[in-house]
Amino acid sequence: MSFKRLEADDFVISADSITAAIWTGNQPTLNKFFTSSIQAASTSGNYYLSVYQTGSTLSGSEVQFDIAYGNKFGSGSAYFNAAVTGVSPTKTVYGQYRTLVLGDENSDFIFGNLTASDFWALSVNRSRYKESLFPGSLTLKLSGSLGVISLTDDSKISSTVTYKDAGRVFNLVSGSAGTVYTGVNSNGWSDTSGSYGWVLPDIGVILLNPDALSGSLAAHGIGLPVSRSINAPGNNNSSLYKAISGSTAATFTLNSQETVTADYIFVRPRSSEFNYSENPSYISGSTGEVLYSTFVNNPQTYITTVGLYNDSNELLAVAKLSRPLLKDFTKEALVRVKLDF
Repeated sequence: MSFKRLEADDFVISADSITAAIWTGNQPTLNKFFTSSIQAASTSGNYYLSVYQTGSTLSGSEVQFDIAYGNKFGSGSAYFNAAVTGVSPTKTVYGQYRTLVLGDENSDFIFGNLTASDFWALSVNRSRYKESLFPGSLTLKLSGSLGVISLTDDSKISSTVTYKDAGRVFNLVSGSAGTVYTGVNSNGWSDTSGSYGWVLPDIGVILLNPDALSGSLAAHGIGLPVSRSINAPGNNNSSLYKAISGSTAATFTLNSQETVTADYIFVRPRSSEFNYSENPSYISGSTGEVLYSTFVNNPQTYITTVGLYNDSNELLAVAKLSRPLLKDFTKEALVRVKLDF
């Protein structure tokens, strides 16, 4: 075994962005949506509604995303305790997302130019995406009493990227697959009701603005019902689910994105290096002489493995060559080792 210290120019780091379909079965688009009556009737049903790609467990039914409604004042659901005003599942949901997204319990959600006291949250199941959602791939169609609207993110027209505690933030606007419909205005949303929400690709969450979606046609809304009832079930999770699934144009298209980093290490055996074997069978055990005279003036070895060691002589990684590489004084080699992480 022979050793050689690697130099700084022997290392090259490369990063590639890989996109993939996000839904079960490697599908980029969901057109059919199902819920579980058991989950909806359970305690968790007070907080969120899980949506599946099929209604049959025999067909590999898996949770694709969850729907939750949050309200700053606890409206839209019954109180945990009638004697404690405002403390309800919707307030809990609002507080959880405020902490996750904004990182400050005194901050508010501002959709476009409107400060909102409530929202719907579409949370993509963590197993569905790798590193983040892919900005510009979103198409979400919702139906209301006034018609159908197609929504996407404004990542393609944003000159600067806004960051919150949860990472990147893009406005949810009227459009499809990253193309913004400017029929509303140049931003893709109405000044009177704010943007349609936020897209948070780094945590796999889409927040929807009820004020923008429940508005009139003049305000570019679709009349999507939202209940802000006090100390009473509002069924807002089911309301949004019906808006997603209840249209013949039902579409939820989304892709994932992952940055794969590769560390390339170039190992360069020079002509004068690695020509002699240190295998005990190579020399005489009693005299230390080379056993085969042909190896005295014309030594040859075969490189089969590259080991990467740290300064403490600890083996960190092993690279196996596809076939033995002949090495002698007339040959130099360049072995490229790729480490993905």
